[in-house]
Formats: sequence, structure tokens, C-alpha cells
Amino acid sequence: MEEIIRAIVLGIIQGLTEFLPVSSSGHLEIAKVILGDNSTGEASMLMTVVLHFATALSTMYVFRKDIAALLKGLFQFKWNDETKFIGMIVASMIPAAFVGVVFKDQIEALFNGNLLLVGAALLLTGLLLFLADQAKNTNKDVSWGQAIIVGIAQAIAITPGISRSGATIATSVLLGIDRGKAARFSFLMVVPLIFGAIAKDIKDGAFEATNIAVGSLSIGFVAAFITGVLACTWMIKIVKNSPLKYFAYYCLVVGVVAIGYHVLVV
Repeated sequence: MEEIIRAIVLGIIQGLTEFLPVSSSGHLEIAKVILGDNSTGEASMLMTVVLHFATALSTMYVFRKDIAALLKGLFQFKWNDETKFIGMIVASMIPAAFVGVVFKDQIEALFNGNLLLVGAALLLTGLLLFLADQAKNTNKDVSWGQAIIVGIAQAIAITPGISRSGATIATSVLLGIDRGKAARFSFLMVVPLIFGAIAKDIKDGAFEATNIAVGSLSIGFVAAFITGVLACTWMIKIVKNSPLKYFAYYCLVVGVVAIGYHVLVV
């Protein structure tokens, strides 16, 4: 029962924080320490990937009309706005895919409850969001060059504590991209990347090598999917209408608390 409750808590945290620019991976690592989750790096990483897979599906559900329009344009087999957008999504995936493949073992080692790293990364996220909140003239469309730069930000955000959505949205806004379009690009660009990571893990047999019960993974998955749908819908409105500085303050506070917890308790 304790393992099931832990999975539900982690799933809810993932679903809520995946779309808010506050680092879902950072919050998961903090929760694992507080809940006494002593999983190895590989097992801990597996739970993280499964929960991210759930929120990827929730993204597809929320953006199902956009995805359908993109696929319809793609299968016209001609260069149009939809084909161009998909091309930029693919281009944005390259940095994170490269880092994920080449530095797989090093990345897994980061997911071991290192609150000092998480806290420092949250401080960095908060600073980035604060800078983005000062950006003016955010009315551009996403370009090819900007897609690559945002993709690099996504690759850096693999580090637990650096918010993926926060890094990509903030980077987009700093580049002058419209906030609504930045949020749409940020949420859609991660979907194929997560599916790719899941496919690679299945191929490598990582799902068979872990001691995490399938039931716990499934329950965490469902919790993350349901809360993800709600949070994604809510976040789209927030990005368009609310200052990013409030999320920056939150990251700064949680970052300081995580560092303090590491120094005083762990």
C-alpha cells in the first residue's frame, strides 16, 4: 500500500508540474527524498520516464486538434505551414536526443535524490524565468534557428531541477516569440522525444531490469495523465496572461528550501 501511495503522489506531482515552469523532475526528486524512495538511478529514472510518458499522452489529448491538423498537412506531401512546423519540431529534438543517447549513464546518475543539484538548478530556472518576464516585443513566429536554440534549452533541462517547459518557454520569449506560440511549441516539441525515449528503453530491456512493480508504475501513470490534462489546459491560459515572475519566485523559494534540506537534514 505504501508503494501505491508513493506512486500516486509522484504521479500527481508529475502531472501538475510538467506543464508549470517549475521543474517536474526536480519536484519528483524532492518528493522521492521526502517519501524515502531509495530506488537506484536506473529504477528511479524508469519511474520518471513512465510519468513523463503519461504527461506526453495528456499533451496529445489537449492538443489533439492541433496534432490532427499537423498530420493532415503533412500527408498532403507538400511544403506548407504544417510541414514546416513539424520540421522545426524535429530540428528541436536533435540536441536533447544527442545528449540523451551519448550521456545516458551520466543522466541516470543525476536522478538519485541529489537535493543540492536540484536546488541549484531550481535557482537557475527561477533566474531564467525572471529574465524572460522582462522581455518585450514578443510577437514573432518560431524560426528554424530559434527552434534549434530552444532545443538546446530543452537538452539542458534534462538536468533535474531545470524546468523543461520553463527553459523552453523562457528561451522562446527571450528570443521574441509570442507567448502563446511559445507554449504551443514547448508542449508539442517534447512529445516525440518522450516516445523515442520510451522506445529506446523498451529496446534496451530497461523495463525488465527494474524492481519497481508494474502496478505502481501503472497507478503513477494514470495519476500523472489525469492531472496532466487538467494542468496543461490551465497552463496554456497562464502562459498567455500571467507574469512569469511569480513562477520565478516559486522556483527560488523551493530551490533554497531544497538546498537547506540537503544541508540540515540529509
